[in-house]
Amino acid sequence: MLEQKINAMFGDQDPTGFGTGWWSGVLSTFCGLLAFGAVACLHFPQLLSSPNLRPYYPMYLMRMLIQTVIVAAIIFGVASAILRKKKILGLTGMALALAATLWGGASVPINEPLYDGPSLGLDWFLLDMLLMTLIFSPFEVLWPAYPKQGVFRNEWLLDVVYFLSTHLPTQITTFLILLPATQLTALFAIPSLQGAIGSLPWLVQFFLAVFVADLAEYAIHRAFHSVPWMWRFHAIHHSSKGLDWIAGSRSHIVDDVVVRGFILVPMMLVFSHDMLVAYLLFVTLHATWTHSNFGPSIKWLEPYLIFPRFHHWHHTSQEEAIDKNFAIHFPWIDKMFGTYYYPEGKWPDAYGLANEKIPGTFWGQTFYPFTRKQTA
Repeated sequence: MLEQKINAMFGDQDPTGFGTGWWSGVLSTFCGLLAFGAVACLHFPQLLSSPNLRPYYPMYLMRMLIQTVIVAAIIFGVASAILRKKKILGLTGMALALAATLWGGASVPINEPLYDGPSLGLDWFLLDMLLMTLIFSPFEVLWPAYPKQGVFRNEWLLDVVYFLSTHLPTQITTFLILLPATQLTALFAIPSLQGAIGSLPWLVQFFLAVFVADLAEYAIHRAFHSVPWMWRFHAIHHSSKGLDWIAGSRSHIVDDVVVRGFILVPMMLVFSHDMLVAYLLFVTLHATWTHSNFGPSIKWLEPYLIFPRFHHWHHTSQEEAIDKNFAIHFPWIDKMFGTYYYPEGKWPDAYGLANEKIPGTFWGQTFYPFTRKQTA
């Protein structure tokens, strides 16, 4: 298994706490991979960059960012090589940074005219991976709900592959997600209703947008649990035996497209484009956070906003909580429909699928819904 080989190659028996060179080695390799991928995007922008994102890139700042991660990879790599007996992590990060530099680094010119053609979203993958790692990983390392669960838990590489798979074909998935909503909006949009909602204060509009989206999420989410052939797709998302921020990326493409498309239908019928953008930013951060391995909470806010512990109970394999907590933003929606489960102060003891066995590889899980069901 590739994950085991990577762990064996880069891991060792030395401590992995702060000051041991482990984290500086991890950061060096991470920054080196980002730098090499970013330079590849500069060399092949038509093939590797997203057409819908290109107009918004401040290239001066993007080149500064690329140069920064190259320098960071070298600095962290040197620190790791000095502090750690096994040097391969730090040396790998420095080698990737050197390769990115020799390939032109941040100064690679873009001379060709770019057009809106087929492309891979490598730029979006790199940016999103960087931002999500910077936002969520420090909280999971400093304040984990499960301290014994490391960053490189079992199946971490599989979830990275899922994260990659949702970003590279972004043109295709975006088209499929938007298609139902755009078609229905053209037929059934009510401009007077949109105008009335648009005249409300921004915060009221935002609350209504999150509420409408969460009702739609609840409905389609519960359907994926209740309808047997739909569950076959959604079971992939529930197969993780440990949760952290990147585990939320594990989702079958059919599940992902249907859920997002279903939510956008009422959103696009009622709310403005700016409110859609605001909600999409919110759901990206909030839904990722609810999967995270993050322990602290705000007690008085828990009845009104979903925290990680609430959604973790949705992912447990413990019988008492199966098919509970379908909402993604507001826990009181589950109270309204009788699917609320939130034991005081407790976290789940087990995650994953209770009585179902699925393949352990990305392609095996991709084709799993179309195969005969197996029981554990």
